[in-house]
Amino acid sequence: MAAIVISGKELAKSVYADLKQRTAAVQKGAGRAPCLAVVLVGENPASKVYVSSKAKRAHKLGIDTVDLSLPASTSNEELQAKLRELSADGSVDGILLQLPLPDGLDEFSALLCIAPEKDVDGLHPYNQGLLLRGADTFAPCTPKGCIELVKSARAALGQNSSLSGLHAVVLGRSILVGKPAAALLLAENCTVTQCHSRTKDLAEVCRGADILVAAVGRPNFVRGDWVKPGSIVIDVGINRLDDGSLAGDVCYDEAQSTAAAITPVPGGVGPMTIAMLMANTVRAAEVAVR
Repeated sequence: MAAIVISGKELAKSVYADLKQRTAAVQKGAGRAPCLAVVLVGENPASKVYVSSKAKRAHKLGIDTVDLSLPASTSNEELQAKLRELSADGSVDGILLQLPLPDGLDEFSALLCIAPEKDVDGLHPYNQGLLLRGADTFAPCTPKGCIELVKSARAALGQNSSLSGLHAVVLGRSILVGKPAAALLLAENCTVTQCHSRTKDLAEVCRGADILVAAVGRPNFVRGDWVKPGSIVIDVGINRLDDGSLAGDVCYDEAQSTAAAITPVPGGVGPMTIAMLMANTVRAAEVAVR
């Protein structure tokens, strides 16, 4: 039997329905809409597309945006000053620094300049530390979306929402996805194995996963015979092939015949990443106006 396809687009719709109500409540209580500031440095085409899609979604939800585009020649000092300025602005609830930054700019130092309570991308070291402690904080949007997709898959399969005791395997150890995904799965009481380029017997490790999260940035890297029958596969990868088409990190056609549920590329994790950014922004606004 072919795997259930977990649509991030459909799941995001239910998230947005809730956020619209919460945004309206903030507007009514504070006399202003939640506000997200997006900082884009340079002319990276992919980053421009991402920023545009985030702004469009925010406006549909009634969230105001401040779009700050800076040239690639911006210095570290100038970027950090802008981020501190936005952090001090009481009308701004959330700040997103679009990554990657142009060469020569210090990403870590820039993130430190964002107020943790406005760090809706969950990348400030303070928030990352809270995440590792299991505290309630802003979680990075893509890993947070992955957890929601897993729970949605279990519901579609007629299983309960608890992930307790399940074996989760995370392929990748980036600070953006791999590491926070592992932390979030631990918080759900999964037994977590984190894999990377030095992992031995990688295929065999993956075969033991009840939940497999692939975030390695290599097209069709995970083959069908790596997938445990009945497992849930979350494909974070989005890779442009030579023919212009998109492919995930998982060989979709092969894995679909083995897994119980799988995310498509595109249309899986991507829409949920934006949905979680909007959710974090509304949450930040709710806290700010209390």
